[in-house]
Amino acid sequence: MKLLVTGGAGFIGSAVVRLAVARGHHVVNLDALTYAACLDNLAPVADSPLYAFEHADIRDRAALMRIFAQHRPDAVMHLAAESHVDRSIDGPGAFVSTNVTGTYELLEAARAFWDGQGRPEGFRFHHISTDEVFGSLGPSGRFTETTPYDPRSPYAASKAASDHLVQAWHHTYGLPVVLTNCSNNYGPFHFPEKLIPVIILNALAGKPLPIYGNGSNVRDWLYVEDHADALLLVVQTGTVGRSYNIGGENERTNLELVQMLCAILDRKRPLAQGSYADQITFVTDRPGHDARYAIDPARIRAELGWRPQVTLDDGLERTVDWYLANEDWWRALQKRQGVGQRLGVRA
Repeated sequence: MKLLVTGGAGFIGSAVVRLAVARGHHVVNLDALTYAACLDNLAPVADSPLYAFEHADIRDRAALMRIFAQHRPDAVMHLAAESHVDRSIDGPGAFVSTNVTGTYELLEAARAFWDGQGRPEGFRFHHISTDEVFGSLGPSGRFTETTPYDPRSPYAASKAASDHLVQAWHHTYGLPVVLTNCSNNYGPFHFPEKLIPVIILNALAGKPLPIYGNGSNVRDWLYVEDHADALLLVVQTGTVGRSYNIGGENERTNLELVQMLCAILDRKRPLAQGSYADQITFVTDRPGHDARYAIDPARIRAELGWRPQVTLDDGLERTVDWYLANEDWWRALQKRQGVGQRLGVRA
């Protein structure tokens, strides 16, 4: 296939690009190169004849029309988004602009291209979203594809809106779409403002390991390369108009997760005395912090035969090893605006 991947210089997007090229797909990476993008993420495929890069913004209709006409993709994999909840609390406008308006512009450009090609049956618009659109769970239950939407943060609300736009373009205009909603991703190339890299890098620097509230918030953790595998499966074999929840089947409280990371670091980079866990510090909770997310992946398992291959223990080991071996990569990103600062407290 020839894939147009938006946001391919980001964390999840770059994992998709690397895996797609490795499997022989032609990939066009469309990225605006905002603060969280990093072209170094694509170094393994940068010189491949199967890879091309387009520096463009998904809100720029003219640029999108040119890219569709020039590259003639078989499918769009839409990952470009503002995605950090704390930043959405401080500056929600950027999230509405990119995640809602940008998705609208991309849908219209894709629809015009699809119409102009005679509406080929094999074309797909794959919209990649988050489990945060479903809101917050109590101690039991899991999100399914029919769970009512109940977003609690500006980020989640903007992604919920984009999900609804994609479904509307399918039902109204017939655009052949598939949607996926995933749980929390982690792994190599994770931008250093998210929880797992923050903990690893603060631990190595001897800084406090900040945990919101009392650390009881629960997340389901999905290794990013497992997620990329699932996304490529859905874009190729998913049923048009269908949504699929992609989960890691690895629920942990934030405190448990941080303790696991500290134990790994204690083995791999031991301190002269004590444990990295001694650096754990509880900080003021995030406004509107969702208590628990948990994905029920039964549909993708039953219909497409997919389930995650990497356990949380193994995935965290791989992730810590990667950060220990790639200091040049993360040190450069720590200099970017807002990284290392506490955001999301203006509410």
